[in-house]
Amino acid sequence: MKRFTQALIAVIALCTAQLTLAQDAIEITKGTDKATPIAVVPFGWQGSAPLSEDLAQISANDLRNTGMFAPMERNNMLSYPVRGEEINARDWKMIGVDYVVVGQVSNQPGTDRYELNYSLYSILREQVLLAKTVSGTKAQLRDMAHHLSDEVFEEITGIKGAFNTKLLYVAAERFSADNTRYTLQRSDYDGARASTLLQSREPILSPSYAPDGQRIAYVSFESRRPEIYVHYIQTGRRERITNFEGLNGAPAWSPDGNRLAFVLSRDGNPEIYVMDLGSKQLRRITNHFSIDTEPSWMDNNTIAFTSDRGGKPQIYKQNINGGSTERLTFVGNYNANAKLSVDGRTMVMVHRQEGYRNFQIATQDLKRGNLRVLTETSLDESPTVSPNGTMLIYATRQQGRGVLMLVSTNGRARSEIPTQFTDLRVPSWSPYLP
Repeated sequence: MKRFTQALIAVIALCTAQLTLAQDAIEITKGTDKATPIAVVPFGWQGSAPLSEDLAQISANDLRNTGMFAPMERNNMLSYPVRGEEINARDWKMIGVDYVVVGQVSNQPGTDRYELNYSLYSILREQVLLAKTVSGTKAQLRDMAHHLSDEVFEEITGIKGAFNTKLLYVAAERFSADNTRYTLQRSDYDGARASTLLQSREPILSPSYAPDGQRIAYVSFESRRPEIYVHYIQTGRRERITNFEGLNGAPAWSPDGNRLAFVLSRDGNPEIYVMDLGSKQLRRITNHFSIDTEPSWMDNNTIAFTSDRGGKPQIYKQNINGGSTERLTFVGNYNANAKLSVDGRTMVMVHRQEGYRNFQIATQDLKRGNLRVLTETSLDESPTVSPNGTMLIYATRQQGRGVLMLVSTNGRARSEIPTQFTDLRVPSWSPYLP
C-alpha cells in the first residue's frame, strides 16, 4: 500500500517514474530445453564489401527472443548452404536440428536495391517449406531480416510474427542535479535504429501506441503540470487532450482507436475517465473513495484498472456502460499496471508475492486463474506485450540505471534491449504495422 500511494503522489507532484509472488504462483526460470532447434545459416553475399547488417544473425535473434526456438551457434554447423537444394538433411539431423533457414543476398547493379532469396527447410520432412524473395534498400536491410523472421515463425508455429514492429520508450539523460533531458524514442522492437520523436526538460510519461500505429498518447510536464497529448508520428503534429487541474495520467487507447481512457483527479480523487476523441465528450467510469488508476482496455467496452479499494493494490475490471466492478487478481499482495494480450486470455502485470519485497512481472490466465512469474529482477515495472503475445518488454533497474528487458512469455528467453542511453523507462510496444 505504501509503494502504491507514494507512486501516485510522485506522479501528481512532477513524478519522474511510473509505478515502479504468491504461494500458488509458478516461477519460470531460464533455459531453452523445450525450444525447437533451428539453424539460421549465414547468408550468401557476393558483394566486394561486407553488408552493413548481418541478416541471418538478426533473424536468429528474432526467433530466439520468442523462447520457442533455439538457434544453433554458427561454429557448430557442419556446412553453410545458401539454397534449399544444397541442404543435406542427414547431416543436420545428426546434430539435432529440426529446421534450417538459408538465404542469399544480392545487389541490383548500379542501384541501392538489395534482394534476399531465402528458404525454410524441414529436416524431419526433408523438404522445403518456404522459398521466397524480399527486397529493399540498404536502409531496409533490417526490415528484410525481420520480414524473413515473421514468415519463418508463422510457417512453423501458425502464429503471426511480430518482429517488424516498433518500440517506444523514454530516455532520461542527467547532466547535473537540476538538469535532465527527457526524450521520447522510437526504435525497432529490439532497440535498433532509434530516433527521437520529442525532447523535453520536463518528464514524459506513459507513452502508448494507438491501434493504427500512427498516433501516440503520452503525458508531458512541459507546462510544469501533467497534460495528455496525442502525437502524430508521420507529421510530428501534437494535440493536447487534457489539461485539467490535478492529475492527468496513464492514457490508454481503446481497441477501435476512437477513445482514450485515462486518470483524472479533477473531482478530488483519482478516477478512470473515457474521452471520445471525435466529440471530446468525457465520461467518468469509476466512482470510489479509493485510488483508481492505470486503465487498460480488455475490449471496446471493458477496462481493467488498478485500485486499492480492497486494502492493497489489485486489478479490477469495469464495463464502461455501467454495472458492478469485478476483482481479477487474488494471488499476491500487490498487482498493478495490467496489460492484456490481443486474444484477451492473458493478463501481464507487476506482481509482488506475499512476504516478499520484490516487484516482478507475471502473467495470469484469465480463464484458469493460473499465475506465472516471468522475471528474475526485483524492481520491475511498465510491462508491454508484443501484438502476438509471445514476448514482452519491461523496465527495471540494474546497477543504479534504468534498463529495458525483453522476456518471452513462456519464460525461456531473456535479454536486455541495447540502446545508447543509460536510463530508460516506460516502454510501449506497437501494434502490427503496414
